Amino acid sequence: MEPLNSETANPDDAIRERLLQVSPRESQVLEMTSQGLTNDEIARRLNVTTHAVKFHLASIYRKLGVANRTEAAVLYLRSTGLPS
Repeated sequence: MEPLNSETANPDDAIRERLLQVSPRESQVLEMTSQGLTNDEIARRLNVTTHAVKFHLASIYRKLGVANRTEAAVLYLRSTGLPS
């Protein structure tokens, strides 16, 4: 997936399109990541292993075209209209 850039017609549309690729479970992980929870905290809340959380995050990064949890959180928060 191509990174967002100034040539994108509407960056918000591009973000929404990418977020549609995220599965429901990945959305939960992304939301909790955006709230500042650690992988261990997310794993406990979702009753999964920390490894599963890392797996979901890797998939989220790939789908959103970002390099880390901070970039993923910023895109997520931008899409919700919340301050990042």
